[in-house]
Amino acid sequence: AGMEGSGDASRAVADWRLALWTLCSVLLPVLITAWCSFQRSRRQLLIRDIFRKSKHDWHYTDLFGQPSYCCVCAQHILRGAFCSCCGLRVSERCLKKADQRFLCKEIMMRGSTGASSSMPHHWIRGNVPLCSCCMVCKQQCGTQPKLCDYRCVWCQYTVHDECMVDSLRTENCTFGEFRDLIIPPYYLSTINQMRKEKRTGYEKVVPYCRKHWMPVMVLANTRSGNNMGEILLGEFKMLLNPVQVFDLSKIAPAKALQLCTWLPCNAVRVLVCGGDGTVGWVLDAIDEMKIKGQERYIPQVAILPLGTGNDLSNTLGWGAGYAGEVPVEQILRNVMEADGIKLDRWKVQVTNKGYYNLRKPKVFTMNNYFSIGPDALMALNFHAHREKTPSLFSSRIINKAVYFFYGTKDCLVQECKDLNKKLELELDGERIELPNLEGIIVLNIGYWGGGCRLWEGMGDEPYPLARHDDGLLEVVGVHGSFHCAQIQVKLANPVRLGQAHTVRLILKSSKMPMQVDGEPWAQGPCTVTITHKTHALMLYHSGEQTDDDDASSLSE
Repeated sequence: AGMEGSGDASRAVADWRLALWTLCSVLLPVLITAWCSFQRSRRQLLIRDIFRKSKHDWHYTDLFGQPSYCCVCAQHILRGAFCSCCGLRVSERCLKKADQRFLCKEIMMRGSTGASSSMPHHWIRGNVPLCSCCMVCKQQCGTQPKLCDYRCVWCQYTVHDECMVDSLRTENCTFGEFRDLIIPPYYLSTINQMRKEKRTGYEKVVPYCRKHWMPVMVLANTRSGNNMGEILLGEFKMLLNPVQVFDLSKIAPAKALQLCTWLPCNAVRVLVCGGDGTVGWVLDAIDEMKIKGQERYIPQVAILPLGTGNDLSNTLGWGAGYAGEVPVEQILRNVMEADGIKLDRWKVQVTNKGYYNLRKPKVFTMNNYFSIGPDALMALNFHAHREKTPSLFSSRIINKAVYFFYGTKDCLVQECKDLNKKLELELDGERIELPNLEGIIVLNIGYWGGGCRLWEGMGDEPYPLARHDDGLLEVVGVHGSFHCAQIQVKLANPVRLGQAHTVRLILKSSKMPMQVDGEPWAQGPCTVTITHKTHALMLYHSGEQTDDDDASSLSE
C-alpha cells in the first residue's frame, strides 16, 4: 500500500510538471510576441513623433531602391528613413541624431537682414545619384561601396571626397540646370520683408529681374489614377524649392495659387499632376483669381497625366498617361520648352422642367466634353462602383477594364435606345433633325474616350478639323456602345451633327445619364444650354504625340 501511495504521488508530480512545461511552452511565445509588438509600437510612436516635429520631410521605407548608407554611422542599410526634400538617408536608430545634426532645404532664408541675391551650396554627404559626375574632375561619383562623395541639394552638382575643397564649401550655388524654374530662398525672404514694410518694386529683386526666369509650381493629386502622385511629390521637392510643390489632398488649389502673387506677372508656369478632373479643379481656382482682380498673376498650365482618360492632356501634347517612363528632369525641361496656347472653357447650364420647379439650375464648367447616352452611362456605373470600393480603383488598367465591362453590358441591354425620340437638339438656334441615335456628344477638344479622335473618325471624309481655341463646339451622335467601340478602333465614323457656338438640348421625357468631363449623374426632363465662358492659358508640348500624329499636329 505504501508503494502504491508513493507511485501515485510521483505520477501526480509528473503530471504537474508536464502541465507546467506545457503552460510555459504556450505562454512564453505569446509573451515574447506581445513584448516585441509593444516595443515595435513604442518605436513607431517615437519615429512618428520625430517625423511630426522635424523640419525634414521624413518617410519610412522597408527597402531602399538602391545601395544606401546611413548618413550618421555610415553603415550599409536596407531599410530606414529618407528625407524627400534633401535626400538624407538614415537608419532607424540614428534617426534622432540625423534630425538634430543635419539641416534640410530652407524654403526661406532665416536671419536675413537685407536683400540678398546669392547663397552657398548646401552639401549632403553620401548616397549620390547613380551615374552622376564630379563637377571638378568630371569622373563618376558614388562608385565606392561606402558613404562617400557630396551632392548639393539645390544645384544637384556632385563632388568626390578628395575633390572637395574649402572654396567649394563657401562658393555660391548657381541652382544648376533648373535655375530658371526654382524660387530661391533668399528671394522669398526679400519679398516677405518688402511686404511687411508695404514696399513695392519687386522687379529689382533677383531673380525677378532676370529675363528668362519662369518659376514653376507643381500641384499633384496623390489620389489620381495610378497613385504615382506621392512619388512625384518627393522627386519634385528634391529638384525644386519644396515651397513650390503642393499636395492637393492637403491644400486646395485656390490657396496654393496665392504663391503666384509673390512672383513676376505672366511668368509663372503650373504643372498639374493628375487626371482631367484635377486640371479642371485647378482651372476653376484660376478663374477665382480673375474674380479677385488677380488677373495679371494668372499662370500658364501644363499637365502630367495621372488619370484614367487624360483626353485634355492628350490634346495638348502631354500624352495619354504617365507611368514613370520619363525622368522628372525631362518633365521639367518639357515645361520650360512648352508653348503658350488658349483653351476654350464652356458654361453648361441644366434647367429642370416643371411648373413648380423652384430649384436653381445646375451650372458646370466644361473643358473636354458633354455627353448624354451610353458613354455617360458607363461613367455613371463606374463612378457608383468606385464610390462603394475605392481601394479597387488604384490602377489605370483596372479602371479601363471596368469601363470595358460596363460598355459590353450596355451593348446587350441598350438602356439609352430611341434617344432621338426623347430629345431635341438646337445648334446656334437652329433645330437639327436627329437620326436614330442612342447618344450625343458635344466636344471642345480633339480627343475623347481615352485617346480617340472622335470628330475625325476614320479620317476618310473631308471635315473641318476640331480645335480647342476657336470658340466652336463639335456635336456628334453615336448609335450605341458597340458603335463607340468601332469608332475607337477606326472601323466607323460618328454621326456628325455640326459645329456651333451655342448648343441647346431639350430632354422631353424619361431619365437619362449625362456627364460633363467625366462627372456623371442621372437627369430627368430638362434643358441643357452650353455657351462660351472664358479662355484658359495652357501650355502645349509638341514633342508628345499619340497614334494620330499628323491629324493632331494639324488640328492644334
